[in-house]
Amino acid sequence: MAGRRRKHPEITPELLLRAYSIGLFPMADSADDPELFWVEPDLRGVIPLDEFHVSRSLAKTIRRKPFDIRFDTAFDAVVKSCAEAAPDRPSTWINAKIKSLYGTLHRMGHAHCVEAWEGDQLVGGLYGVSLGAAFFGESMFSRRTDASKVCLVALVERLKANGFRLLDTQFTTEHLKTFGAIDVPKIEYEDMLANALASPHLPF
Repeated sequence: MAGRRRKHPEITPELLLRAYSIGLFPMADSADDPELFWVEPDLRGVIPLDEFHVSRSLAKTIRRKPFDIRFDTAFDAVVKSCAEAAPDRPSTWINAKIKSLYGTLHRMGHAHCVEAWEGDQLVGGLYGVSLGAAFFGESMFSRRTDASKVCLVALVERLKANGFRLLDTQFTTEHLKTFGAIDVPKIEYEDMLANALASPHLPF
């Protein structure tokens, strides 16, 4: 993981927002590790909003409306679910400090979530941070087929409708590449970030 920076003595919500504004984000080595470190990748994952791609099969699923999609109604539950182990993800980097910090950012209006519900069951979701016209995706989870994918599509639709310019995914994965995610060099990312942050803070 290129660009790792070891722990800061005390990360506050205000410091966290400042870090995002200069291209840093925090992680923990594991959910049980109480410490955080800063990460600044040499290659940054982004999804160009105008080039977002939805497969035919996923578009067909979305037309069936299998989930009730909601925004910001269960932020803490989404983060908690993202932190839980899953068959394809035996451990995560979301520790108690991360949960606390992002919960505070949510109450400050800078962290948001998209949720997929089946009745009264939360079956998928994602969360991230908004600053200016940038949205920084943090994590997602799925307990039903395509639930997190449907949430990502809903997120992109909302970001485009509200005038956002940057969707930062931190890193790319094969999963995200199917939606159009690309790696950009740090210097190019810095220009994209500066452009997005030149805008006043947009509503989510």
